[in-house]
Amino acid sequence: MAAKITEIADLCEETENQHFMWFGRLPLNHFEGIIAHATYGISTYRLEGINNKIKTLWRQGYGYSDDDYFFLKLFDATRRGPLGRHKSHTV
Repeated sequence: MAAKITEIADLCEETENQHFMWFGRLPLNHFEGIIAHATYGISTYRLEGINNKIKTLWRQGYGYSDDDYFFLKLFDATRRGPLGRHKSHTV
């Protein structure tokens, strides 16, 4: 896979077309991440999802006065599975 990526990047560079050269540099700039994802299945989707929940909770609360309460709300929002959100916990 690494050989194919570099081959495509080299081909794009040889065209000397500005758009193709930009496209050829794109996978090379993220080369380690692409190889890690292909090899190990590493992704940041969970981290991005949690960051989105943090931002949403912070906006909904207009800035909580107590940080401990905010972290409890965040912990409750990110729980999953059968021990997760029960009917008694929803507002």
